[in-house]
Amino acid sequence: MKYMLLIYNRPGFVEELSEREREELFGEVDTIMKELTESGELVGGEALADPSTARTVREKDGRPVVTDGPFVEAKEHFAGYIAVDCESVERAVEIASRWPDVRYGGRMEVRAVMERSGTEM
Repeated sequence: MKYMLLIYNRPGFVEELSEREREELFGEVDTIMKELTESGELVGGEALADPSTARTVREKDGRPVVTDGPFVEAKEHFAGYIAVDCESVERAVEIASRWPDVRYGGRMEVRAVMERSGTEM
């Protein structure tokens, strides 16, 4: 089953870290990514640009309205994702639990990816 591990971070947290803490954080990410690549569980993933570059499209009075910024109003912003293909949701949660951003106030959301038929949900 494929899962999206959605990464939410508090804006600016990386800049608050010391150089050593940043190196450790990115080193942990590299380790996890290498393990997932070697196990064949990694499907893909990307970091996202700063939320200030985002645009949100909503409907108002039957017409699309475009505004600057991310969709949700929250302390965290959607920072990126990892797509994995693993045996169970428990394994996906295990991977998400190891993501180092979580220790710095970030969140990981684990969501199953629907196949084309969508019947598995």
